Amino acid sequence: MSADCIFCKIAAGSIPSKSIYEDDNVIAFHDIRPMAKVHFLIVPKKHIETLKDCTAEDQALLGGMMLLAPKLAAEQGLVGYKTLMNVGREGGQEVFHIHLHVFGGGAVADKA
Repeated sequence: MSADCIFCKIAAGSIPSKSIYEDDNVIAFHDIRPMAKVHFLIVPKKHIETLKDCTAEDQALLGGMMLLAPKLAAEQGLVGYKTLMNVGREGGQEVFHIHLHVFGGGAVADKA
């Protein structure tokens, strides 16, 4: 856990979130700045800054995140969806704690 990481604080329960799933390894919650009608994040509780920092030890964690995405997407009413993991500042990463975006259902602008 990193003391100054917002996702570590969410995983620890010290910052509230609109959580949709939690187990011993990950927490999933709705994004506070959604890019689609449904947009949630799957975040490991283990602090890893970027995908580039993962090792073979993290293989099961990463696989678990990918297998969880379709289950949660279906629970959120998505038939089709996108997944995205930004890597590094140049790759659009804003929070330096790996997380998998899952989004679908049309753009937020289509919500009217």
